Parts: sequence; structure tokens; C-alpha cells
Amino acid sequence: MTRRVRIRVLGAGAAAVLAVTAAPWAVSSATASPATVSAVRTKASEQQIRALFTRWNRSLTTLDPQRVADRYAPDGVLVPTVSNQVRTNRAEIVDYFQHFLENRPQAVITESHVKVLDPTTAIDTGTYRFTLRSDSGTRVVDARYTFVYERINGKWLIVNHHSSAMPE
Repeated sequence: MTRRVRIRVLGAGAAAVLAVTAAPWAVSSATASPATVSAVRTKASEQQIRALFTRWNRSLTTLDPQRVADRYAPDGVLVPTVSNQVRTNRAEIVDYFQHFLENRPQAVITESHVKVLDPTTAIDTGTYRFTLRSDSGTRVVDARYTFVYERINGKWLIVNHHSSAMPE
């Protein structure tokens, strides 16, 4: 006997139909997108998740807040380093980066701990050092961070980003 169950695969964005039989659960490729099928089968490596930070950091060099916001899920949350306002949608994330990018920021990770939870979810937590440049000079901000990534429609996006200056 086969039953069909429609589920959302950990936010992958596309529904998949699972055929439930005496055999292990299997994703029907006839009804799931190729990205969903691939996401169900393979986890990202720690190195691949660390590369997401490099991609985000490079987007800062464009000085384009829209390009930086493209790294976030549409419903992503940003708890930023140098603002008291939590940003919960694209417009608010763009607004934050419009101001933050005026400082021409670049970050270097000083400590990273990656945990790949499943094929569509990963966390990178640690510390980084921002170099900020303005007409009045250069300053360095050491901060803690957490990036929570989700593979959505085959693309890794930031669903939650918390960054806070070191307290000491």
C-alpha cells in the first residue's frame, strides 16, 4: 500500500510528495523540484557553509544595500551590530545597509563554529572583526555573530543574522 503525503521540506520552498511504502521514505522526483530532491539527499559541508560568509562579505564591497539584502531570505531577520532596531523584512535590511555601507565595512572571521543541521539548514557562530572607514578615519569593531542559513529553492540564504559588539 502506498500513501501520498504532501509536506514542505524544511523551508526548501517547494512541496514534495513522499511515497510511503514498506521501503524507506523516498521523494518523488516527479512532483518535487530538482533542487528539493538534491537538498533532501545531501548536506552541505562545513567548508561550503563558511564560504557563505565570504560571499556575504564580498557583497559588502559592492556598497550596494540591495546586493547585500539579496543574501537574506525575504523574511530574514537581522539583529545588527551598530543599530538598536531589529530588521525583519527586506526593506528594513536594505535601510540598515544603506547606512552601514557608508563606513565601507569589511569583516574578517576570528573564530567560527559551523554546524550543518540537515540538508537545508546550517548555523555559523563565532566572532569577527569589522574594519570601518570614514572621512574621520578608520575604526575596528570586534563583534560576535550568528548566521542561520536555509537552502531555499536551491540557494543558501540568511534567515537569521545576529551581530553584537563585544562587551569588553
